[in-house]
Amino acid sequence: MVVLKAASPPTVPSVNKINNGYPCSNGTIKPLITPSPSSFINLDQGDPEVFRSYWRKKSEECTVVINGEDLMSYLSDTSNVCWFMLPELREAIQRLHRVVGNASVGMDKHIVVGTGSTQLFQAALFALSPSDSPNPINVVAASPYYSEYQDEVEILRSGLYRWGGDAREYDKNEAYIEVVTAPNNPCGSMRRGVANSSEAEGKVIHDFAYYWPQYTPITQQYDHDLMLFTFSKCTGHAGSRIGWAIVKDIEVAKKMTRFIQMNSIGVSKESQIRVAKIIGVICDSYQEIGSSLDPDELFFEYSRRKLRERWEKLRAVVDKSNLFYLAKYPKAYCTFTNHTSESYPAFAWMKCKGSIEDCESYLRNLKVLVRGGKRFGVDQKYARISLLSSDDVFNEFLTRISNATRNIGNRS
Repeated sequence: MVVLKAASPPTVPSVNKINNGYPCSNGTIKPLITPSPSSFINLDQGDPEVFRSYWRKKSEECTVVINGEDLMSYLSDTSNVCWFMLPELREAIQRLHRVVGNASVGMDKHIVVGTGSTQLFQAALFALSPSDSPNPINVVAASPYYSEYQDEVEILRSGLYRWGGDAREYDKNEAYIEVVTAPNNPCGSMRRGVANSSEAEGKVIHDFAYYWPQYTPITQQYDHDLMLFTFSKCTGHAGSRIGWAIVKDIEVAKKMTRFIQMNSIGVSKESQIRVAKIIGVICDSYQEIGSSLDPDELFFEYSRRKLRERWEKLRAVVDKSNLFYLAKYPKAYCTFTNHTSESYPAFAWMKCKGSIEDCESYLRNLKVLVRGGKRFGVDQKYARISLLSSDDVFNEFLTRISNATRNIGNRS
């Protein structure tokens, strides 16, 4: 919650008044819409509503007050490569990674903040592409790859880079940029680079949007040349539109900063302040872990439990249906929790069995909107289903696939 004090502050509803809706900035409550059996439910997008109930309880702790005269300048820290990044956000990000142990943030690293990891992906492509090459550099990713990569590469019709397809099939004697997503979106598996062009020079962008303890065991602290993270999937605050890159090469960090400068002249300071505050709340709670805190007071424990419960319910329904298949994930030791566990990805990568050739169309006939396999570089028997929706939407989804029969998919 951000309280703006440029004028009289709005009346903010108390926690006990917002259980049945969303609080609006004018003090009113927008009611939640419970899906009816006849309505479409949208599980296409990874909108992280699943974590809302946790942050509702933390509303007061996460409050930020911004005065009318605050944050007016474009500049934040001119001594830093990323001059529009607030020092308190940089320190909060460093602290978060040290608490979780998923990425190295030592003195030899440069942090670049962006308007979500989407902007940072474009900035990374710009920074890694050679400026003196007569041909665009190829951008590749192993299928199934994140569905938006190809569109993000092609939308600007850049002369610097172009989409090169599946990294496993890349055999050109030309330079390339490989995007490695770990855990992978859509299938949830941990990934490494696979492009194998012995004659060509390759650069790698590591997208770690989902490398957080609620989704997968933290098995090591990564220390790659360029790593992308997003606040949207870390905590669920997608509306704040904050992502960050951890970069080794200062020249690459400078070029990424230059891209963001030319694209949006920096990143919202209001969002940066809010993100720094919320990260602080998370880290503070883990410093108090030796006290009598309920495990549900710890964000990663709470969110991991929520996703585990959803996966257990989904697997139980799928096992009974005989219409779908879900991959199983190996267990691994998590250095953050000090326990061995399996992964609970943000998306279910589901395959339809038997005669159902188009999983997306089949589920659409159940009035469930999902993203089909073709968007991820594979066939349409697969579909990606978001497990990040509200409880009502998720439970309605379970009801619909529980009642599904094979011939539904044949309806026109």
